[in-house]
Amino acid sequence: MEEKTGMRPHRLMMQNRSSLSITGIRDVVSFDENQVILDTDMGLLTIKGKELHVSRLTLEKGEVDVDGTADSLVYSSNEAYRKSGESLFARLFR
Repeated sequence: MEEKTGMRPHRLMMQNRSSLSITGIRDVVSFDENQVILDTDMGLLTIKGKELHVSRLTLEKGEVDVDGTADSLVYSSNEAYRKSGESLFARLFR
């Protein structure tokens, strides 16, 4: 049984640079057809590419699927984002 420490297992699976399945997601920071930024337990994950589409998002389980052509995946610190304390959905529905 998995411990309840607040961190979920973070896994990134990519198939043929066109289909990504990611777990350990805390929030979706932003997304458009050229870039998807995700807040993960391991830092901010920026996915750049073409015709990117979030096909499945389950924040309760911390899972997301992204389709399109992935050109790069970059992790960075998420401290500044966490301090802002405002999610994408909170900004959308003000």
